[in-house]
Formats: sequence, C-alpha cells, structure tokens
Amino acid sequence: MVARLLLRAWPRAPAVGPGAPRRPLSAGSGPGQYLHRSIVPTMHFQDSLPRLPVPKLEDTIRRYLSAQKPLLDDGQYRKTEEFCKNFANGIGKELHNQLVAQDKQNKHTSYISGPWFDMYLTARDPIVLNFNPFMSFNPDPKSEYNDQLTRATNMTVSAIRFLKTLRDGLLEPEVFHLNPAKSDTDTFKKLIRFVPSSLSWYGAYLVNAYPLDMSQYFRLFNSTRLPRPRRDELFTDDKARHLLVLRKGHFYVFDVLDQNGNIVSASEIQAHLKYILSDNSPAPEFPLAYLPSENRDIWAELRQKLVSAGNEETLRKVDSAVFCLCLDDFPIKDLIHLSHTMLHGDGTNRWYDKSFNLIIAKDGTAAVHFEHAWGDGVAVLRFFNEVFKDSTQAPAITPQSQPASTDSSAAVQKLSFKLNDALKTGIIAAKEKFDATMKTLTIDCIQFQRGGKEFLKKQKLSPDSVAQLAFQMAFLRQYGQTVATYESCSTAAFKHGRTETIRPASIFTKRCSEAFVREPSKHSAGELKQMMAECSRYHGQLTKEAAMGQGFDRHLFALRYLTAAKGIALPELYLDPAYGQINHNILSTSTLTSPAVNIGGFAPVVPDGFGVGYAVHDNWIGCNVSSYTGRNAREFLQCVQKALEDMFDAMEGKSIKT
Repeated sequence: MVARLLLRAWPRAPAVGPGAPRRPLSAGSGPGQYLHRSIVPTMHFQDSLPRLPVPKLEDTIRRYLSAQKPLLDDGQYRKTEEFCKNFANGIGKELHNQLVAQDKQNKHTSYISGPWFDMYLTARDPIVLNFNPFMSFNPDPKSEYNDQLTRATNMTVSAIRFLKTLRDGLLEPEVFHLNPAKSDTDTFKKLIRFVPSSLSWYGAYLVNAYPLDMSQYFRLFNSTRLPRPRRDELFTDDKARHLLVLRKGHFYVFDVLDQNGNIVSASEIQAHLKYILSDNSPAPEFPLAYLPSENRDIWAELRQKLVSAGNEETLRKVDSAVFCLCLDDFPIKDLIHLSHTMLHGDGTNRWYDKSFNLIIAKDGTAAVHFEHAWGDGVAVLRFFNEVFKDSTQAPAITPQSQPASTDSSAAVQKLSFKLNDALKTGIIAAKEKFDATMKTLTIDCIQFQRGGKEFLKKQKLSPDSVAQLAFQMAFLRQYGQTVATYESCSTAAFKHGRTETIRPASIFTKRCSEAFVREPSKHSAGELKQMMAECSRYHGQLTKEAAMGQGFDRHLFALRYLTAAKGIALPELYLDPAYGQINHNILSTSTLTSPAVNIGGFAPVVPDGFGVGYAVHDNWIGCNVSSYTGRNAREFLQCVQKALEDMFDAMEGKSIKT
C-alpha cells in the first residue's frame, strides 16, 4: 500500500511448509481446527517460483523519462534527459552490472527483498500514519452475529484456524487463475501435487495459473516489529500459544492453543473475552500503548528503559502473542469515524508494532490494522478474506451460545507494567505528539453510484485507469497542476516479490485532464472518449509492466543504494531536483476490491499529499481520502466526483458542464 524503500543485506526468509520442518497434524484435530484441507501443500510452488527480473538499464531510463515528461517544463526535462544520458553511459552502467552480479549470487531471493525490508526497518518516522494501513470488514450478513462478543469470538477462532491451516501445510496455495475452469479444479490439483516442488510452477503455468509468493505468511502470527536504535528488527516466536487482548488501555493474555496445538474450545474463548469485557477498571493513568506511536529511536530508548525497569518478561508476552485483539468500548458512527478509529484510534487501545491488530468496536464493526514492514496487501488480504468467510459461513458460536463454565480469572492474565518517572514522562510526551498529529489529519469519502466495472468494461475502458484519470483531473481542477502520483502494484508473482510502482500521471492523462477541466467545450464527446481510451491503453501497459517487475522505481532505488554501499558519491541523476520531485508522491493511491472489504485507507506519504484508497465495484466506485492541514480532502473528493460525472457524461455522449 504505502511504499518507501531502502536496501541492505539479502536475508533468507524462514521457510514454511515443504522444505521446513512440518508440524505433525494434531491427533485431536477435528473439522473445527482448520479452514479447509488443501490437497496441494501450501508451499508447493514456492521453490519453483520465477525470480524477479532486474530490468534493462535502458528500459528503466526510458520509463523514468516518460514518467517525468508530464511533471516538467521543457527546460527542466532537457536537463533531466542529460542527467539520464550521462548516468546510463557512465556510473549507472557500472552500478547496474554490479546489481545484476549480486542478484545472480542470491538466487534464493529477489534483488528488492533486502532493500524493501530495510526501507521500512531503518525509517525513523512513527509507524502510525506514516506506514500502517487498515482494512475494515463488511458487517456479518446475519445482523445478530455483529454483537461484539459473538463477533470477537468467531473472528478469533477463524484467525486461529487460519494459523493452524497455514502451519500444517493445509492452506490452499495462493494462485492467480487466468483460466479457473482448467486450473482451479480437483483434477488439476490431484495432478499438480505429484509434480516436484522444483517444477510445480511450470505445471501451473501450462494451464494459465500463476502461483504467488507466500514467503511473508509466516510473519502474520506471533510477530512484532521491535524498536531498535537506527534499525528495527522483526521478531517471531511461533511457539507462543496466547492471544493479546487490549481494552480501555489494559493488556490481557490467555491461551488460544492448548499444549497439543489444538484450538481452545470456542466457548472458553468466549468466556475469557466476556470476562475481559466485564472488567470495570478505569483506564490506566499512563497508557503504555502510546509508546509505539513515537519516533522509532525515541521508542527504542524508552523500550530499553522498560526492560531495565523490570518489564522484560511482560513485554515478551506482548511481542510473542499470536496477534492483538482490540476491543473498543464505543460504536462506529459513520465511515469517516470508522476510518479514523481503524487507522489510528485514540492511541490507548492498539499495539501498533504487532504484525496486525484485529479491532472490534462495540457494535461489532471490525477491521485489521497492520504493520507494513513484514508484508504487503496480498498476504493480509488473503487472511482477511478467509477470516471473513469462515467467521460468517462457519461461525464457531451463535448469539445464543453460552460461555463455558470456566474460571476465567485464573486463565486470563492481566499484564501490569512497572513505570518509573522517566517512562511516565515518555508516555506523556508520546500522547501529546500523538494528539497533536491526529488533529492535523482529515479523512473523507465518497461513493459514486452512476456505474462501475460493468459499465466501464462495456465502454472498453480499464476501470482502474478511469479512477486514476479522475484523480488527475481532480488535482488539476483543485490546484492547477499535474503532480507525482504513486499507485502500488504487487510483484508477488515472483519469488520474494514485494511491490512496484505504477506511475499513473502521463502525457496522456495530462492532455485528457486539461481537455476536460480547461476546455471541455472545444472537444466533442467522441474526442473526449478517444482521449480516455488512449489513457486506458497506456495505463494498462504500465500496469502490466509493473506486475512483471518492469517498472523503474525499484531498479533506480537499488542502484542508488549500491552507491551508498560502495561509498561512491551520489550520481547527478539522484541530485536532480526532478528526481526528488517524482519521489515526493503528492497523490499516493492504492486499490483494493474484495467482497469482505467495506473500506480501507492510509495516511498521505508526504505532508502536502493525499492518501487515496479506492475500489471500483461492479456498479459503483468508492474513494477514501486522507490529508493533512494545508490540503483539503473534501474539496479534492468533490473534484473527483465532478471528474467522474464528466467522464460518464462523455461516455454517454452528453456535453460536459463547466
């Protein structure tokens, strides 16, 4: 979703499934222990996934210049062109050759995997708003199941079922099916499971199926980002069996897996959660949860003070917990309140460093808020979809279910932290910064109801290109210019792929936007449609290139990193103001469509930017926009609405209203 990037070593990710020690199936594992039982092992395709290609240097330079063209005037462009020429014929060629050689020596991973982890882990900005996004679930279709206790119990059980299904190698491999009638069948699965892992990808490829990288999945559970001076670290302890629950700023833990690795009965989990919900203790005077919202170096220093004050074992329980369940004590008022609650909350009832927080409000509204260093949207969305499907179609309890008669006061441990004056001062300072920052954040959303995917495909237009074109038109209308725009694209089709950037601002979108915004009366509806079709074709090309690892952003970054690693002076290309400008992504965008997702979002990646989460559904388009003081999210969305109205008018042959 949010993409910033840095490079370091080439770490091997711990294996899961085949090639790693597989856990034996628990003796008592009944049908309620698993989501499903895949006949193809979860990691069957991992060994044979193709490697992420390092693009040709000349292609990267050409793509970079194409992306710069709409952002620069002629004089600036000529200077940038000259920098690029010198780079490609000189130091850039040397760096590229070194990168290719390094990549050949590290065939177990991708050339961007190390850089990507480092991009996140060396960043010192607070991870709240700067990195962590959220996705909220649709309500349970059966309204009585949206009771907070019922939904929290069902979603917790479904999440643990996911964990067990994954770890026992029974989770269906993640595969993108171009021809599901051939590849997403029992016949194909029964055949492919006998193909050795070293060749299995090729077998899938023959029937137009593309297995995706699943190396990130093991970090979903029992994982936390630990603050360290200068560079954080990712911690995972898959032996831990307890859940972390936060409510009113208090921390509780209880086991959700027994000693044999089986899921504790749903009625016991329900009883423990009911016990936590009945705790009437006032909120703590110094809520510890503010600390992970701090600058990472400050938090690293404070964490060391926590350890020195005698909290090491307690922190270990937080860090190693299966995941963090956050029970909020208020209902959600509307979509804007939902976004603020799930993106940041009030700072007291989240542990932002956990791989994910499962948040459930008083009215049963639920969301996942996740830390971004360990993984991307593909892994989180798979987990999200499976939990929604399982908790709504095979719920562990009903609203009538009675909690187990068990002594929750013995089973649930309420964690207490020893706080000295320095730590209390640190919490107060973190709270002040948190509150001040949140006051500067605005979120707004729209739902455009005139049409969506179905209508746009009949017009032979890419739905994504139309949404992106609307953002270009909106910014031009609001601010009179075309600016650096980022759209995230997964490269999970490759081993240890992460993301690549699509650059939606192009000479085509600029020309089309200017026609719609500045001179609509000079163009017929047919001419405007023709310009939209050009934008759609070019956007489709950019999307395909990015998904195949053929963008320019990751490549140029990796080359830049090598200059630092080799102690070489930064080449002129990177000192060019145009390079800084194109990487200052004023429009940062990410799309997400799933039957399980209600709304998703993230903060702007630069202080003067917009964070644009959007989805093109079958018959409507949703857009959720964030901004800081100085930019106006509501006005931007009004301009997006106007752009979409104008484009739909043009598609229907109507004249554009000024």
